[in-house]
Amino acid sequence: MDEQTQLEIEAAAFRRLRQHLIEDRPDVQNIDMMNLTGFCRNCLSRWYQEAANERGIEMDKDAGREAFYGMAMSEWKTRYQTEASDSQKAAFEVAFKENVTDKES
Repeated sequence: MDEQTQLEIEAAAFRRLRQHLIEDRPDVQNIDMMNLTGFCRNCLSRWYQEAANERGIEMDKDAGREAFYGMAMSEWKTRYQTEASDSQKAAFEVAFKENVTDKES
């Protein structure tokens, strides 16, 4: 496979992942994604922003989130984000305590 074809396939896969997370499953909370996978929509929007910045395109965190979410973060939160439960918060603390411990080893 040539590099351009690979790039196009990777871009298509990213677009499909974004569609799945934004349009198909907005009910899945970012905290649940973080607890299970170690990344969430906000991470993806940050990676998008960083890729733009690396290419000389000025983009701040809010612009990166809006580009990824397709709306302002405040609108996303109003439409889809729920208050994290105590069990979700506890799982987050455990997951990221282990992450920090793993990185320190």
